[in-house]
Amino acid sequence: MDKPTIVAYLKTHCGWSNGVRAILAKYSLPYTEKDIIKNPEYRFEMEQRSGQPLSPCVEVNGIMLADVSGDEVEKYLITNNLVSPNDAPVAVPTNAPCAEEMHDLRFTP
Repeated sequence: MDKPTIVAYLKTHCGWSNGVRAILAKYSLPYTEKDIIKNPEYRFEMEQRSGQPLSPCVEVNGIMLADVSGDEVEKYLITNNLVSPNDAPVAVPTNAPCAEEMHDLRFTP
């Protein structure tokens, strides 16, 4: 099975973004991470490509999955036969926001 080409638009510290990272690691999938907090140009690029401002957004083989959780990314990958299901453990929740204390108000848009 060929590895898909993946670009992930993620936040530096975010429960949803960490869930996406965990799923991509679970399946040992290489990906290009574009941190939309550290680089505002990536946020603009994400908004232009996805048509909306919410993250995470994950582009898989040219298909944009907008405002997704790790669970949604995993379902897409399995449904489209890009990975085979596995029961490997993940280190973080794959479908949860970050705790309020994790938010850095300096980066609120």
